[in-house]
Amino acid sequence: MRPGPFNLITDVPGLLVGSAHDAGLKSGTTVLTAGQPFTAAVHVMGGAPGTRETDLLAPDRLVQQVDALVLSGGSAFGLDACSGVADALRAAGRGFAVGDQRVPIVPGAILFDLLNGGDKAWLRNPYYDLGQAAFAAVAQGFDLGTAGAGFGAATGSLKGGLGSASCVLPSGITVGALVAVNALGAVTVGETSHFWAAPWEEGDEFGGFGPAPRPLASEAPLPRKRMGEATTIAIVATDAALTQAQAQRMATAAHDGMARAIVPSHTPLDGDLVFAAATGARVMADPLTDSFQLGHAAATCLARAIARAVYLARAMPGDLQPVWAAR
Repeated sequence: MRPGPFNLITDVPGLLVGSAHDAGLKSGTTVLTAGQPFTAAVHVMGGAPGTRETDLLAPDRLVQQVDALVLSGGSAFGLDACSGVADALRAAGRGFAVGDQRVPIVPGAILFDLLNGGDKAWLRNPYYDLGQAAFAAVAQGFDLGTAGAGFGAATGSLKGGLGSASCVLPSGITVGALVAVNALGAVTVGETSHFWAAPWEEGDEFGGFGPAPRPLASEAPLPRKRMGEATTIAIVATDAALTQAQAQRMATAAHDGMARAIVPSHTPLDGDLVFAAATGARVMADPLTDSFQLGHAAATCLARAIARAVYLARAMPGDLQPVWAAR
């Protein structure tokens, strides 16, 4: 496996990502979309998720494809970013056809960043506008670190952020990951600069420090956040032609990448969630081998994306946690 040309989820042909943030609010939103609907699924392993329209992503539901996926800060208020994206899609004539109406399908997930020092004394929910701005900004290239849904994110010890990574399988199938890291657990080993995800690093995409010389996984961690304050929300995507059930299996496998990169992960206090997206542009020539490799690639990309999110986070005025670069 090798990274795609941009090492971003948009290496999956047809996918676009846009982000928007408000520096005073210390929060933001990120949207993933494409020129046409794509198959989507979801798998939730955290104990405190916040979501919109995830029930319709089950394989037995009527609607099998979506128009966009949204990751946002803002806790429950951030779900309004999906409404901003849905209205922008509807204005563009996009959405599930019902008679002469179009209903855009925009599932989303949120993370909690309400106590990060930003100005949250709004009179009108700002996330609708952030959703509209993020959709207006969709492109193949986008910023990582302190950006979009990860703008105000934090881990148990370091500032979090927005991350992405990609890989191309021997079959030519492309896989990518996009993640907003606001985890309770740690992405680095103890007080070192070494990332838990180091064994899967490509080149020096998050510093090239390699694995820690003495892992400290046996230490009993203590929660540094309260119930509902932590979440890592992600999207893994591919150009393979997948059913919704196959996409759900890819999302499930991708959680392995979260566990490789965040210690501990999937706690009762986290809302850890992974969406899967499949554009269907490439038929699997060898369904057994390709589907086997898809899950591994999704997990690997997600682990790398999580490390990149924290590695690329930038210091901002009023930060309550240090950035990785200051260690």
